[in-house]
Amino acid sequence: MNILVNILVDGMAYSMVLFMITIGLSMTLGLMHVVNMAHGVFAMIAGLVAAHLITQWGMSFFVAALIGILCSVLVSIPVERLLIRRFYKRSPMDQMLMTLGIVFIASAATSAIFGPLVVNIPLPEWLAGSVAIGDKQFPAHRLFVIAMGLATMGLLYLAIDRSRFGMLVRAAVDNSPISETVGINTQLIYVSAFAIGAALAGLGGIVGAELLPMEPMYPSRYLVLMLAVVAVSGHGSLAGAFVASLLLGMLSTAAKYFYPEYSSLVFFGLMFLMLKLRPNGVLGK
Repeated sequence: MNILVNILVDGMAYSMVLFMITIGLSMTLGLMHVVNMAHGVFAMIAGLVAAHLITQWGMSFFVAALIGILCSVLVSIPVERLLIRRFYKRSPMDQMLMTLGIVFIASAATSAIFGPLVVNIPLPEWLAGSVAIGDKQFPAHRLFVIAMGLATMGLLYLAIDRSRFGMLVRAAVDNSPISETVGINTQLIYVSAFAIGAALAGLGGIVGAELLPMEPMYPSRYLVLMLAVVAVSGHGSLAGAFVASLLLGMLSTAAKYFYPEYSSLVFFGLMFLMLKLRPNGVLGK
């Protein structure tokens, strides 16, 4: 029973990290039709900036995290306006190659600035300890990650599926010329959606740094992992991304407990099975 409880908590935490990081990629791919292979760069920027501010400047965890996320957003805006925007109408292969170039440049720059080693993000004392629930002790950080993931899901549901902004994004993507004729600023919508995706990646990168450690090769090391979740989710489906993250994260964690040498095989085998059974996404029609 103790093992099952640990699998549940660790699996939920891992799933929420996957969800927070990949939901921005799912949005840009599903809503904006952009194959952004550089999405992990924004998670890396936020994590490394937050780690540097905590260790070198002595800032608190939450202030450093907010600044790190803001840095990801500020970097994402010129990337979208100067690079991504020129490729909206280009083929997926062109988009993929261009954004992979961003990955290589960002990794090289990160290695030169922060060094080639893994960078840890120090946690505040209350997150580094444990929390008693009943007669069991649970890592406070794992519970915090789960709470952040669920809160992110709720806020995104209100912002994307139940708001005017969400309708404007879908309208701008479906028919940009008609949207502009009725007064929608499609360029502002595009850059706003892209920046939100970058902020979500930064959030996931910071809170999930213990599970997916920060390093210069972060964007490429976890790229296939992100794409697997997006593929299973169904490209742009908020609920699909949440369910896909839960399924892949929970089962992958269970495999690490019982068969650690086969955990990657279980993860990608499950992805293949889901795509075979539900090619339009886990909740797709």
